[in-house]
Amino acid sequence: MVDNSNPTMGQTIQGIPSSAGQQPNMPAGNPLAKHLRQPKIYIKLPSGGKYWPEGSIEMPESGEFAVYAMTAKDEITFKTPDALLNGQATVDVIQSCMPGIKDAWQMPSIDTDAILVAIRMASFGEALDMKGKVPNTDIEREFQINLQNLLDKYTGTTYTDTFQIEGFKVQIQPVTYKTVTQQSVKAFEEQRIFTIINDDNANPTEKLAKFQKSFKNLTEINMGIVIESVVAIQPDGETEAVTHRAHLREFLENADAKVYNQIMDHITSQKNLFTQAPLKIEATEEELAAGAPTTYEMPIQFDQSNFFG
Repeated sequence: MVDNSNPTMGQTIQGIPSSAGQQPNMPAGNPLAKHLRQPKIYIKLPSGGKYWPEGSIEMPESGEFAVYAMTAKDEITFKTPDALLNGQATVDVIQSCMPGIKDAWQMPSIDTDAILVAIRMASFGEALDMKGKVPNTDIEREFQINLQNLLDKYTGTTYTDTFQIEGFKVQIQPVTYKTVTQQSVKAFEEQRIFTIINDDNANPTEKLAKFQKSFKNLTEINMGIVIESVVAIQPDGETEAVTHRAHLREFLENADAKVYNQIMDHITSQKNLFTQAPLKIEATEEELAAGAPTTYEMPIQFDQSNFFG
């Protein structure tokens, strides 16, 4: 016989699920759903969605991508050194804050800074406070950047992917974030060799051998960027362009330096269009008295450690 005199035995007190029976059914929808983060801003990509491989991006009809503020998990991700070095942190945060981007590894390099600026704006606002050392002095100056102006510059810049050089018509495309990251990791490893080379206690013969190897590897890294960028070359007077990757590589590795340098110069000029130029600053009286020039440039360096600080 069950004793019903105790209301906590075999019954459910109003408003409190029974601890003796099964778990209550999950509700159809999360009551907190309407309180989840919402898009803070919408942006157009400098590439306009061009150069992204199929499946790596969902292009909205308006052409404007929703940008969400970072979550606490995203902020923690940007504080993981290994993930920052190999690029995984950047990829994870971009895909979290811009759901329309499905594979950020395939992101064209001309979109990278614009996307990071947009996420920074959505998370912390349009103003970015930075510090820099005044040239020829020990003074550290604070200054502020308006990120909306910077974003407008990126989205209003045109990437010229087809151009003429002496004897050839060339078509290029921005390298992907994956390629840039791989090259950066290689360059980082090569810089470690230079540390050994600069060691006065190291064997001179060993230092020379390591320098030659390092220099060769760095040259291959730089050439790799150019080779990955070129998608077609059409000689003057011919009706079809060469697009086969192996043929393009063979040509670029064995072409006259003049031809190669013309192609590299154009790639570099297009890259610079989407890179933040240094700020030009007028020196204060205090800075002039300390030895600063009348005007000087303050480099703007965006990295995850301070940009999302």
